[in-house]
Amino acid sequence: MEIPPEQLSQEVLQAVIEEFITREGTDYGLQDYSLEQKVMQIQRQLDDGRVVIAYDPVSESCTLLTKD
Repeated sequence: MEIPPEQLSQEVLQAVIEEFITREGTDYGLQDYSLEQKVMQIQRQLDDGRVVIAYDPVSESCTLLTKD
């Protein structure tokens, strides 16, 4: 189920983005970015519609997916 980012409070949205970023195995390429820079990158992608928030009711968890 897709969750529009504007339906989440800023605090919850920030937590979802940070949880995604800090997962082991999330790769941002060769350059190192700060957490703040990564959050800003993901926020822009959400704003542009390139990334969506997906909620899985079975596991009761959210993830971020690229929109195809």
